[in-house]
Amino acid sequence: MNRKRKSIPAFENEAAERTFWKHHDSADYVDWSKAQRVRFSNLKPSTKPISLRLPVALLEQIKTEANKRDVPYQSLIKVWLSEKLASR
Repeated sequence: MNRKRKSIPAFENEAAERTFWKHHDSADYVDWSKAQRVRFSNLKPSTKPISLRLPVALLEQIKTEANKRDVPYQSLIKVWLSEKLASR
C-alpha cells in the first residue's frame, strides 16, 4: 500500500526531536518496508573503567606477554577474560 508519508520536521535540538518521536508514530513518516539492514562495524561497545588490584609480579608478566604480542596489556587482559568466559 502506497500511502503518503508526512515530512519529518526540522528540530531545534535533540531534546525537541526526542519529544517529537515520543508522541508520534514513525510509520507515518518513514516507509519501513524499504528499510535495509546495515552494519556499523566501526562502533565500539560501551566500556566502563574499573579498578583491579593485581600483584606487581603478575602485572609485569601480563605486560611482558602483551609486549611479545605487540598489543596493549589492557587489551590483552580483555581478550583473555573474554576467551575464558566463552570457553565456559
